[in-house]
Formats: sequence, structure tokens, C-alpha cells
Amino acid sequence: MNTTTLPDAKKVGMVSLGCPKALVDSERILTRLRADGYAMSPDYAGADVVLVNTCGFLDSAKEESLQAIGEAIAENGRVIVTGCMGEEADAIRAAHPQVLAVTGAHQYEQVVEAVHEHAPPSQGPFVDLIPQPDIKLTPRHYSYLKISEGCNHSCSFCIIPDLRGKLASRRIDAVLREAEKLVAAGTRELLVISQDTSAYGVDTRHEERDWKGHPVRAHMTDMARELGQLDIRDGTPPWVRLHYVYPYPHVDAVIPLMAEGLLTPYLDIPFQHASPSVLKRMKRPANEAKVLERLKNWRTICPDIAVRSSFVVGFPGETEDDFKYLIDWLEEAQLDRVGAFRFEPVEGAQANALPDPVPEDIKEERYARLMEVTERISAAKLAGKVGKVLPVIIDQVGEPDEDGDIGATGRSQADAPEIDGNVFLRNVPETLAAGDIISVEVEEADPHDLYGVIR
Repeated sequence: MNTTTLPDAKKVGMVSLGCPKALVDSERILTRLRADGYAMSPDYAGADVVLVNTCGFLDSAKEESLQAIGEAIAENGRVIVTGCMGEEADAIRAAHPQVLAVTGAHQYEQVVEAVHEHAPPSQGPFVDLIPQPDIKLTPRHYSYLKISEGCNHSCSFCIIPDLRGKLASRRIDAVLREAEKLVAAGTRELLVISQDTSAYGVDTRHEERDWKGHPVRAHMTDMARELGQLDIRDGTPPWVRLHYVYPYPHVDAVIPLMAEGLLTPYLDIPFQHASPSVLKRMKRPANEAKVLERLKNWRTICPDIAVRSSFVVGFPGETEDDFKYLIDWLEEAQLDRVGAFRFEPVEGAQANALPDPVPEDIKEERYARLMEVTERISAAKLAGKVGKVLPVIIDQVGEPDEDGDIGATGRSQADAPEIDGNVFLRNVPETLAAGDIISVEVEEADPHDLYGVIR
């Protein structure tokens, strides 16, 4: 008997919104439902029930979630809501009283119970004995590895601790077993995610667990070292990329692992701002000068390291001097990848009560200025890669054009999927496939992407 569900199995559709952490939640819910005998529907029409995994971080995200719920109701009519906005059940039911059930973030059991109630499984007597593959909502060659839930910070602009609770780290052996399983199933790139990757294990006092005959602490550096030594395929180890890394002092210890090739030389650090006065109002550590010194040291140890961050402009009380401070800091920091957001009030956030809100037109003007600076920095950095040979992971291979030429899209080690740039290739062999890691000579660059050929 194979791993497919029974012909008469009830079908579940899924709409997953928000961050990669929510995507992992969606994968876990669907995997559990598959094990209970349900099949997955790729569209509204074929689903007996539709799950909408919502985002509730910003008011704009909440509006998007409400729109998605409304679309699912219009197209299918039988909708169960979960995720971060699920914590606001009254608001959801006020907008869409037809929803069958509402559950909060990572409440897996409640979601499954709601599906069982409103679309009872039609499973046979042996379906629980059939081995069921995990459901993946990402391409087969990369996977998100969530190491913890929640957050212990109290940033004035954020309500994540209210939505997802305090930090709750997974057991280190469970994290490593999942990573090993993913790599064995074909994952070539592991994207380590959480609300605060650097704080992993703090809540468990860095308890040790036996892993393949030796103790491993629940600590970011120990975890990173073990992930960097996973079994390899075809002589090429999987890429291990760290996201949401707060710049605590112990982060310095992972840079040598990147220099050794155990980790992908990439750090995603949520700096948010650089001005000490703005950081104080954000309730975030104001150590921007020390960070600049550490960036310099990291680049000395690992010259190929790429640092990505995101910043908020127009935070309440941000003056022109504060903004200029941020711009000067960015000019000195020379970050490889930068995202920016205009400050947006979030219901329940402390920042809403801060004085001196920044007018919308000034937010827009500062956003444009910041993006102009970061685009110039990015263009110069990518231009410096022309003529170099870089490792590239393939995401997609195209169809032959009228001349019979085949193109492909990939990413360098400086590029995370969905949020960073791409490497575009021409004249690739027909045997090339998604997940292949190859050497590419860069021939051209623009402010965001690279163009090259296989070497």
C-alpha cells in the first residue's frame, strides 16, 4: 500500500499568510491532517473545508487576512481560521460571522479538532498504519527549520509576545532530528527561523541532550555547529542559513563556523534603527557603535559574509537628525541586503501611545531616501562580484526558448529565498534541476540581481 490517502478522503484547502514561521505552522497542521486520512485540495472548489492561517502583526496584515477569509468564504463557504489574528476572534466573527471556527497561533490540536468536527474524516480501518510523508509548502530543495516559539523582548512596536507567548525553545535533539530528516528527504538548504534565534535555549537553561553519542547544548552556537555537520549528499553539504539573529555577544562565535564552511556566510539581523534615541523609544538595545566594530571584525574573519537587516522609518518621535543618523550609519555599515518599512501602528502596541507621530508624507519621503541609499550600496556590492565564481543554488529551470536555449533562476549564498535577490543563468544544460548547487561566473549585475553562466 502506498502513502496516498483513500479515494473518498475528505479534502482540506489551505491559505497561508504572513512570515515563514506561520508557513511552518501550516505545514505541521497539514501533515497532521494527512496522517488523519485527509487529502489536500489545491483549490477552493475541491475542498470540503478551507483553513486560513492568518497574520496579525500589522493592521495592514490583519486587513489582508480578513480579505483572504472573505475570499475563501465566497469561493467555498466552509472556512476555519487560525494563526496570529486568530487571537482576535471577536473581530474576525464581526467581519465574517460565517466562519466555522477560530483558533490562535500554533494551536495545532484545536485546528485539527475543528476540522474533524466540521469535515469528519472518512478514513478506512488501516489508514493510520500507512506511513504519511510530511507536507511541504516550500519547494523540495529548501526548508524552514523552526527552533522555538514566542519571544522575551518587549519592543514597543510589537505584539508578538501577546500573540505567540514567551520564548519556548524546542529540544535540541528534536531540532537536529528534524534537520537530518529534511536533508535525507532532499533539502539542500535549511533556513533556521524563530522570533529570536540568538536566544535559543535560554528558557531551558541550555539543557543538554544526547545526540549521536555526545551531549549537545540547546544553544545557538552548539546547534549551528551540529547543523553544519549534517550528512552530505553528492559531496556537497546543505546550506544552513540563520534568520532573525539578534546581535548578542555570543553571535561572534558563529562567524568562524561560516569561515570554515559549516554555515552559509549570511546573517539576518533585525536592527530596526540606529539612532540611540529611537532605539530607546523602541525599547531595543542602543549599541550601534559597537555593532559597526563587530561588523568589521566579522568581515575580517569571514570576508564573504552577507548581512541583511530591516529598518523602520517614521517611528513616533523620529526627528530629521535621527533619520540622518540612520543614513550615516548605513553608509558606514555597508549592509548587503536591506529592507525598510514605514512605521504602522499595531493595535495593542505600546508605541501607539508615544508622542510626536511622524506625518505620512514625511514617512514616505524618508523611506524613499533610505531605499535610494541602500540601492546604491547594493549596486556597488553586486558590481564587485562581476567576474567572480560563486556557488549558486538553483530554484527554477525554464523551458527552452525559440532558439532552444534554456535559462534558470538561482540564488547565491548572499540571497535568502523570497526576500533577497536572484542569480539569472542562460544556456543551462537540460540535466540541471532545482536544488542543484553549482558554480557560476558572474557576468553582469544590477542593483538587486546577478547574471552569469555555469562554470
